[in-house]
Amino acid sequence: MKPIYVPKGKAKEYGDFALNIYTGCPHRCYYCFAPNVLHRDKEQFHNVVEPRANIVEETRKQIERESITGKLIHLCFTCDPYPTGYDTTPTRKIIKLLKDSGNHVQILTKGDGSRDFDLLDENDWYGITLDGIRVANLRSRLDSLAEAHLRRIKTWVSLEPVTDERQFFIELHCVARVVDKVKIGKLNYYPSDIKWGEFGRRAEELCQKLGLDYYIKESLRKEMES
Repeated sequence: MKPIYVPKGKAKEYGDFALNIYTGCPHRCYYCFAPNVLHRDKEQFHNVVEPRANIVEETRKQIERESITGKLIHLCFTCDPYPTGYDTTPTRKIIKLLKDSGNHVQILTKGDGSRDFDLLDENDWYGITLDGIRVANLRSRLDSLAEAHLRRIKTWVSLEPVTDERQFFIELHCVARVVDKVKIGKLNYYPSDIKWGEFGRRAEELCQKLGLDYYIKESLRKEMES
């Protein structure tokens, strides 16, 4: 078992290394790709959320065996490192292990990772997903991003996939003062009435106006250039 791996395809645009901690995710995003990638039943994937077998020990063994250090490791692609309603102690153990071995983490969550901010520093990234879907914990998600910024942890927001054009621009304004980088991507594989080329150009113009460091995913960039 090699928990730390090199992502491929669209995931490569998010990081050079990644690690998935849990078997599933409770957030039930309708656009979630993970069940298909993992060949899992959707209901099982959303209902059975457990740490992968021996994930902490297997990560430790791989780090020692391959002398992994000085890497920025993304948490996570096929799950959320802070699944709402579950014990996230395994995430804390993984972060501590990575940091103690000289690595850094890039977190992306729809949950709340503030409990582990004491483990992070200016070489780590704490990020939240804002996809335009209104949820009950949106305020706590934004608050955790602001707290990370105050602690001088680098912050980022994944505005992908964009599902609601109007909500996107509201959310971009909301995070502008506390975010170090934003990544923007279109909704793929599902119907949308958003005119992606026009949207992407407006989004880029606003990012520049707000002075944001931004990255536009390749699939959206192609729409903007067509």
